[in-house]
Amino acid sequence: MSRTYLVTGAQGCIGAWTVKALVERGDLPVVFDLSDDPRRLRLVCDDEQLTAVRFVTGDVTDLDALRRAIETHDARRIIHLAGLQVPFCAADPPKGARVNVVGTMNVFEAALACGIGHVVYASSAAVYGPDQGRGALVEGEAGGPTTHYGVYKRANEENARVYHAVNGISSAGLRPLTVYGVARDQGMTSDLTRALKATVLGRPFTIRFGGATDALYAADAAAAFIACADRCPEGAHVFNLHGECVEVTRFVELVEANLEGDERCRISIAPPPLPVASHMDDAAIRTLVGDLPATPLEAGVRETLERFRDLRRRGMLDAHDLEE
Repeated sequence: MSRTYLVTGAQGCIGAWTVKALVERGDLPVVFDLSDDPRRLRLVCDDEQLTAVRFVTGDVTDLDALRRAIETHDARRIIHLAGLQVPFCAADPPKGARVNVVGTMNVFEAALACGIGHVVYASSAAVYGPDQGRGALVEGEAGGPTTHYGVYKRANEENARVYHAVNGISSAGLRPLTVYGVARDQGMTSDLTRALKATVLGRPFTIRFGGATDALYAADAAAAFIACADRCPEGAHVFNLHGECVEVTRFVELVEANLEGDERCRISIAPPPLPVASHMDDAAIRTLVGDLPATPLEAGVRETLERFRDLRRRGMLDAHDLEE
């Protein structure tokens, strides 16, 4: 039986892949997003798939709009992905707090008002501080975030805990670090994806961080959010999302190994590492939720390059996100 999911922020990268996965299995995604620009969705979904999607232009800072969207479409599951990323939160911290913290509380309030007992939301590995050689981190070791964004995400996790304790709303907050794949074009960690796109377009590109990072394929991230919406047990859970920990230099080597035709790899790397621990343990989500895909990094890089090449052939690959 088809199920209806409200997906906030679905015009973003993980949202686009989430919508694609829901449509492919016969469910109904309701896109709730401040943007009405479906360009990222069009990069991963075909026209027929998009006819199966319902679109609502709305702002997560507007609680009434959230409630109306849920009630109008009779959504019984919520995947909350809307939020401002690190650079935008740094540029305007009060706005970042309104969108990322108040917006998340509004999602919980709307769920409470509409009788929805479970919310899945995007947290982030930014809740961890810099990598200090502590090995693979488990969820309880979060602390010392170095950005407003990381602090906002940590606040959301604590608020989710209170909503469960006081109101009985269960939740799962997922902590990815560097999500890569077609449609990823914003934020510092989008640089891995933008480097792949630049290579296909024949442009030089500088990845703005070095060292190691945890690279997670966008389709795998979407699958994890959907799995938690479907079968996460009761409680206020927080889960690391682990892909593959990789040195950025190794990532560039994988690009070089998958070049085709006259493509050349002109990727350079700026040395400072990300101020976020790169080694995360994902045993908790695989134990409690289970059956999650894990695309090897080499396969994900190859598939992303192939998707970009196909988009280029169809005239759908622009360089808007590669401009300085």
